[in-house]
Amino acid sequence: MNLALWICAGLLAVVALASGIIKAATPPEKLAASPGGDWVQDVGSGLVKGLGALEILAAFGLILPAVVDVAPVLVPVTALCWVLLMVGAVTFHSRRGEFRFAALTLVYLALAAFIAWGRFGPESFTG
Repeated sequence: MNLALWICAGLLAVVALASGIIKAATPPEKLAASPGGDWVQDVGSGLVKGLGALEILAAFGLILPAVVDVAPVLVPVTALCWVLLMVGAVTFHSRRGEFRFAALTLVYLALAAFIAWGRFGPESFTG
């Protein structure tokens, strides 16, 4: 179980870091022109950059606290925050009729929920 949680956290951290860097570093006009990026036109560039920053922080929060053994409770807290972020993303993409993106986001939500459940419960770092 511990290995599965680490694998899920690693995968989710890679996704969050890649997505966050893209959102934070790419001009909104370029993002909007990319496949599936038309949603950027409907929100402000500040929100896009903010989401990118949150995703980068989440990538570190899913791994770093446990690796350095400093406040490892931040791992499931980060996972829980990611669940909330993904609920918003699923809602946003579903309302826009982007069900393929909503389905992918549900996968990320499920991974984060598994991490939160596992690290708050049976495979807690404090136990």
